Amino acid sequence: MHLEIITPDKKIFEGEVESATFPGSKGSFQVLNNHAALVSSLTKGKVSYRNSKKETSELVVTGGVVEVLNNKITLLAEGIEE
Repeated sequence: MHLEIITPDKKIFEGEVESATFPGSKGSFQVLNNHAALVSSLTKGKVSYRNSKKETSELVVTGGVVEVLNNKITLLAEGIEE
C-alpha cells in the first residue's frame, strides 16, 4: 500500500507500507492491504506504520482526516507533535 502523510506545512512521509494504525474519532483502527474504502476523522494520538522490512515508525498527530482508497492511504494531519 502507498501511504502519504501531509500537514499544512509539508509532506511528512510518502512510501510503501504493509500496515498502518490510526487514532480514529471512534477508536483506533488498522489498515491492511486491500482494505475497503474509508474516510475517517482522527483525534490526537499515535499513528504507526510498518514497511516491508518489518520496521515500524510512529508519530503523534494532533488530529486530521484519513482516506483509504484502492490501496492508497492519504493522511491529512492538522499537525505533528515533535
